[in-house]
Amino acid sequence: MPTLDEINRIAPETPVFILNLYRQAFLNKAALRVIGYTKDTPNPPGGEIQRDSRGNPTGMLIARPNATILYATLAKGPKLSYEDQMNSTRLFMRELNRFGVTSVIDAGGGFQNYPDDYQVFEELDRRGEITVRTAYNLFTQHPKNELNDFKAWTASSQPYTGSSYYRHNGAGEMLVYSAADFEDFVEPRPELPAVLEDELFEVTQHLVQQRWPFRLHATYGESITRFLDVFECVNKEVPFKDLRWILDHAETIHEKDLERVVELGGSIAVQSRMAFQGEYFVERYGAKAAENAPPITKMMKSGLRVGVPFVTAALVSFTFKNTLTAKTRMPLPATDSPIRLIVDNHS
Repeated sequence: MPTLDEINRIAPETPVFILNLYRQAFLNKAALRVIGYTKDTPNPPGGEIQRDSRGNPTGMLIARPNATILYATLAKGPKLSYEDQMNSTRLFMRELNRFGVTSVIDAGGGFQNYPDDYQVFEELDRRGEITVRTAYNLFTQHPKNELNDFKAWTASSQPYTGSSYYRHNGAGEMLVYSAADFEDFVEPRPELPAVLEDELFEVTQHLVQQRWPFRLHATYGESITRFLDVFECVNKEVPFKDLRWILDHAETIHEKDLERVVELGGSIAVQSRMAFQGEYFVERYGAKAAENAPPITKMMKSGLRVGVPFVTAALVSFTFKNTLTAKTRMPLPATDSPIRLIVDNHS
């Protein structure tokens, strides 16, 4: 990991933003000037601007555990021209192709507004220049107004529309902000607010009524139990029957909840996060808990469809490590089961 001193020496005048997972970001002094962070800039909720003894920002941003501080800072940076965005996207796809990646799911993200921020991909699709098949989910951008976002989108677009290279994939992975159980294992598990159930119910009910597939970021067993309580209540009023839906990550899902996911027809998309945050997880929750985080074998024995995606923004250079981690977190796999998880269950 580079130090702030090293970044400032290498790039004294060029703004630099380096993201470490969704845990922290490093900004050099030039980036701090562009962003406008000073000693008077307050810490955002759930985030920290690290400061020196005089109160000035050092350039270190820390999610505690809310990663919005990282997304919001990146969004403040200089925006490329439209043509440069086109070229940058082509180069990013070429980098993915270089690692053998031919298809991805865009599960949305903070400050990625639809449809405005999707125009580059729309144009590349029209030109036939997309080299990575992309299925995109719509991610709400407005806390406390999530339902309005999804009502607008369900009225204006339909899942599975688009081309063979660029296709609408439904809602998620953020459905309501009160359900955001951030996965920073250095920090304590976030306690989700009491409003979660009511807010998640109204959004989920609307999506099921509209027959929109959805996915939901779900790291911890404690939050997943609450999510499933909501889904079961919705299912009683508007049946989930044959609707595709996914829990993303599920590192500490409770064994009793696996069957509940099966009963509602859901799937789970795990991730290789433990290969990169495993030591933090062990320090906080213990080695015994880490042995089954996530419990892939139990998931598969329960009859669940299990996919193994990876986060390109954070881990693009580790595609094959992500695949191998699905087996045993050993350097080399003993069988082809990691590949089968990806091809059979996440296509």
